[in-house]
Amino acid sequence: MKRRLLHYLREHSESGVALAYSGGVDSALLLEALRRASEEAKFKWAAFYFATPLQSAREEEEAVLEAAKSGSEVHVIRLNPLQSVPTMQKNPPERCLLCKRFLFTELANRANEFGLKVLMDGTNSDDLQSFRPGLRALQELGVLSPLAAVGMGKQDVRELAAEWNLRAARKPSVPCLATRFEYGAELTEQKLARVAAGEERLREMFPGVGLRLRVHGEGMARIEVERESLVHAVERADEIARTLRSLGFCYVTLDLEALRSGSMDSALFSQKTENNGHDT
Repeated sequence: MKRRLLHYLREHSESGVALAYSGGVDSALLLEALRRASEEAKFKWAAFYFATPLQSAREEEEAVLEAAKSGSEVHVIRLNPLQSVPTMQKNPPERCLLCKRFLFTELANRANEFGLKVLMDGTNSDDLQSFRPGLRALQELGVLSPLAAVGMGKQDVRELAAEWNLRAARKPSVPCLATRFEYGAELTEQKLARVAAGEERLREMFPGVGLRLRVHGEGMARIEVERESLVHAVERADEIARTLRSLGFCYVTLDLEALRSGSMDSALFSQKTENNGHDT
């Protein structure tokens, strides 16, 4: 896998690469791979981080710091998709498509200023099997996804990241904050910031544990943690409830199905199934 990835990068980077870097394990691995491949092939490349209300300030700080430790500079692009793409405020099912289209159009403009012609992102092969409307935007804009192209799934990515001693190898995934809300719920900077603050406090209680703080309606918080941490979460129920109520949540619940990616998509698919059933 390692050789295939480095070969792919050398083959597709002659015109210069602009990498969309988030600080997660996928883009962190790709950043390191670009650094290694460019030492031999001598192509130009640069990493760009989208700083938006859809990510917490801590994510930005950690992403930039970790890249610097490996000798890579990250250019921060500050944008607000909620203002630039007002439709996103309604959190439609195609939110990810609208957001990616906006962000990567901006990345293309910035890459052009740097004389870089190839856009890349950290989509892996597992991502192709899940509900990700944003992939369509990547296809429309000709963004290359080297990890997916060489068949690397999340486990492959983590294993190579560990081999290369990247701290991100052990980092739990932290997707866009908009994924914490029901489709059709109004998205505001204040609501996103409240979720970010809640998750930050939960991560202080459960360091290194994957978790999500999902929001239902105006005042219900549904917490997802990795299955191995469910009992621990129950043991700290009072502390968790006090913490989240201090942020304005009225009700605090623990999801017994544990952490699962894309759990907010369940209602969307259930609705489609019901509609299909009525049609027949």
